Amino acid sequence: MAMILIEICVDDAQGLAAAIAGGADRVELCSTLEMGGLTPAPGLMALAGKAPIRSRAMIRHRPGDFVLDKADIATMRGDIAASRQAGLEGVVLGASLADGRLDLEALKNLVGAAGDMGKTLHRAIDLVPDMAEAVEQAIALGFDTILTSGRAPSALEGLDDIALAHKIAAGRITIMPGSGVDHTNATHILARAPLEALHASCSEPARAASVPAARLGFSSPQRRSTSPAKVSALKAISAAAK
Repeated sequence: MAMILIEICVDDAQGLAAAIAGGADRVELCSTLEMGGLTPAPGLMALAGKAPIRSRAMIRHRPGDFVLDKADIATMRGDIAASRQAGLEGVVLGASLADGRLDLEALKNLVGAAGDMGKTLHRAIDLVPDMAEAVEQAIALGFDTILTSGRAPSALEGLDDIALAHKIAAGRITIMPGSGVDHTNATHILARAPLEALHASCSEPARAASVPAARLGFSSPQRRSTSPAKVSALKAISAAAK
């Protein structure tokens, strides 16, 4: 059987290099991971497009919710085009209605813009009132992967929903748990359902900013950096699981 795909979210060139060094199969390319991950800069997309690893770009131009207006959709379509031009394998996106249900009209528009690129529905799905319905909708829209914490703050807390989503998917779409996944709990997660992919940051506290930079507000106390050793440890568990 094929080994479980390990996707690592990164938000800078050093994180990309660390994911590669640790043996990741794919990266989710972002900026500002401490805010849940936003659209990466064009320069980082270009760097990833030349790297020896598959990359999917987060298409999320602002923090907050996933309720989109026409300007948001236009912005996201432009970011999808930039991802394609950079040579990235796919994109990661989502859109919600005010009540948490998937915004099917907006998603159809964005999926159409992505064309034949790989497409991950991100954790907007964790806001839905009905997971089973949302999985079927994602399949119908043309996504190949769903990133989910099982509608809970962490994948460990949402294991029941993750297992349900995997059962409903029945091989038609990949269910990829994320949020709090690492080498210390991956075996427990995989024991709950025979998943095909895991999503993790494999991060550790980043080096502290210089005192002058911190004094002027240029640093983020929540910033973290990717650990090649943690990526490698998670990769080893995924290999053993298969």
